[in-house]
Amino acid sequence: MKDKVKPTLVLTVICVIAALLLVLAYEATADSISAQREEKFSESIEALFGDCGYTLLDDNFGSDEIESIAVTDDNKTAFQLCVDGYSKDGIEVLIGIDESGEICGIEFVSLGETPGLGTKVRDEESFCQQFIGASEAGGEYDTVTGATYSSKGMIHAIDTALAVYNENKEAILNG
Repeated sequence: MKDKVKPTLVLTVICVIAALLLVLAYEATADSISAQREEKFSESIEALFGDCGYTLLDDNFGSDEIESIAVTDDNKTAFQLCVDGYSKDGIEVLIGIDESGEICGIEFVSLGETPGLGTKVRDEESFCQQFIGASEAGGEYDTVTGATYSSKGMIHAIDTALAVYNENKEAILNG
């Protein structure tokens, strides 16, 4: 009986210690990780719209893919979305919409797609340029050869941002 209980007890103690160490590591790094994410977001907003002030909204308007929405002082809106490409949640992008409701810029926050293939959605300028000026979801867009899933993920991100903006424009701009 003692031989059967001892290994179970030892394993339980090891698991409890490992869990406590994980909790301590999380607590020690949570603030730093949060600060780095906020800094990356601010850098992306600056790359998208230039140096400007902005306000973060607390609402994602029912879309799980929208991580945050920022409205600048001059009524431009930035949607940070994380969508599936070839990789699950592989495309994290900031989509800028100007005061007239048209896409005015795209900035990649992170891209976890296959290097050389899925990353073409970022590297080929003509792909992202086709979205500039779009104001309605559901447009017809070209995909990048060899990066079909990544292209469809980007198109989905564009459509999501435009649909949420058009359906909630007043609530977004009025904060």
